[in-house]
Amino acid sequence: MPLEPVRHRDFFACDMFTALPYIKDDMASMEHPVFSLSTKPDQRVLVYEHNGNTITIIPSTLGLATIHDKDVLLYCASYLRAAIYAGHEPSPTLRFTAHDLLTSTNRPTNDLGYERLKAALNRLRGTTINTNIKTGNVQITEAFGLINAWQIVQEDDTGRMIAISVELSKWLYQAILANELLTINRDYFRLRKPIERRLYELTRKHCGDQKEWKVGLPILQKKIGTIAPIRKTRASLREIAAQDHLPDYRVAIANDMVTFALRKAQPKTRAAVPSFLPEVYEQAKRAAPGLDVYALEAEYRVWAAGKPTPKNSSAAAFIGFCRRKARQSVGRLRP
Repeated sequence: MPLEPVRHRDFFACDMFTALPYIKDDMASMEHPVFSLSTKPDQRVLVYEHNGNTITIIPSTLGLATIHDKDVLLYCASYLRAAIYAGHEPSPTLRFTAHDLLTSTNRPTNDLGYERLKAALNRLRGTTINTNIKTGNVQITEAFGLINAWQIVQEDDTGRMIAISVELSKWLYQAILANELLTINRDYFRLRKPIERRLYELTRKHCGDQKEWKVGLPILQKKIGTIAPIRKTRASLREIAAQDHLPDYRVAIANDMVTFALRKAQPKTRAAVPSFLPEVYEQAKRAAPGLDVYALEAEYRVWAAGKPTPKNSSAAAFIGFCRRKARQSVGRLRP
């Protein structure tokens, strides 16, 4: 079977974070293979350069974090974003049950499932990202883990983890607050092969809801991050195209040109309100002191969905929305 079975009836389909720790100048990790595709411990040091900026991924003794380990970050990002929309104060330290994470990402909940989760947390904690950002004549070098820390906060009688806490890196945390999310198909968690997962996230980013995305095999090989010979990548793509089970997209390869085509055209909708930068939330807090700006954001997006695209920037419209809500709140408090 090319896909994993559906192990749990109600595993989630939420807004997932697919652009993991990034550096400025539009260098997102979706564009570069941060996660290993190997099923064995990968001790390579990966280095990528873009527009004068450098990102280096350094493994621990356990090896690089794998693309299956990324499920933990996808869950954490969805979990935190859902909490923000519900009006809770966001925190970089999340606490949840291990069982919820396993079922949400279609993982087994037997002893092996819990052991694999613990190994994934250790690899995420051990993998280090070094960035070298140049702004003018000033160079900033920074290092961080994919997660800062994790802890088992509750165990059962057999020592199996029940509740765990994960402290996110500031890069991931800030990106979540900025709502830099893409929705992914929940069948992503049923993809067995690492190359299939990498292909899906690349296509989700580059093709999105467009009709198709075309890319030459040598460029795609580099984006995938595989160390396999190009002939093996070519054979893998032909197999994936023949099985035709990649969520949302069809794959075709001819003369080393690879085409990813959207399976079904998406209905045209009003232009979505774009994500807000962190400074917009600070302005919103000043416009509506004492109110939860993240709850106001969720209310604003529902309201804006039925309105024509505002002539001014959506950020300015959101701040104006917060200001009106603040005035209404004051009016309700007056005798």
